[in-house]
Amino acid sequence: NHLSCFSGFGPFRQYLFNSSWEAVKELSKKGLGENINLQIMQLPVVYQKAKEQVCKIWTTLQPLLTVHVGLASSATALIILEQCGKNKGYQERDACGFHPEGACCVLDGPEKIESAINMKTLWKNISVEGIDIILSRDAGRYICDYTYYTSLYYGNGRAAFIHVPPLSESVTAEFLGKALQTIILAMLEQCGEQRE
Repeated sequence: NHLSCFSGFGPFRQYLFNSSWEAVKELSKKGLGENINLQIMQLPVVYQKAKEQVCKIWTTLQPLLTVHVGLASSATALIILEQCGKNKGYQERDACGFHPEGACCVLDGPEKIESAINMKTLWKNISVEGIDIILSRDAGRYICDYTYYTSLYYGNGRAAFIHVPPLSESVTAEFLGKALQTIILAMLEQCGEQRE
């Protein structure tokens, strides 16, 4: 029985309901089949706290895969698969008004870390009706990117990041939950192929 961990983020700025957390909650209701034990958690939009939670995931739960879901406020009806996390350039302040020391995630860490999941292959093989899916190599140098890099660093690349759009009439939490289910099942299949 494999453990997979999922995180969404809490409210920030004008978003009282963060679509990433709403989508993760829906996913957890739907499940990923009986072999996958699914753990979910909400991360605060605070660098240091998000980092502590991510470290805890990898040290205590040691999941097969950790998938972080974040809100891309610029995206309308777009799901973005992020291939890598970047270490430097974190100037933007978080919900508590802080930004990380040295504006980076891990002081001596590599410049960027790629996910063990090949997002391009994934992207070619899946489609979700009613929404476009695109690839990205830049998760935006804010809490999302910071969390992703930290998770890739501690999880030896066994992390993935998916950006979802804000909730709207056409993009409901249930719709996003279903879309995540499709995407993550394909990711887990890829993990399985890599292990064999």
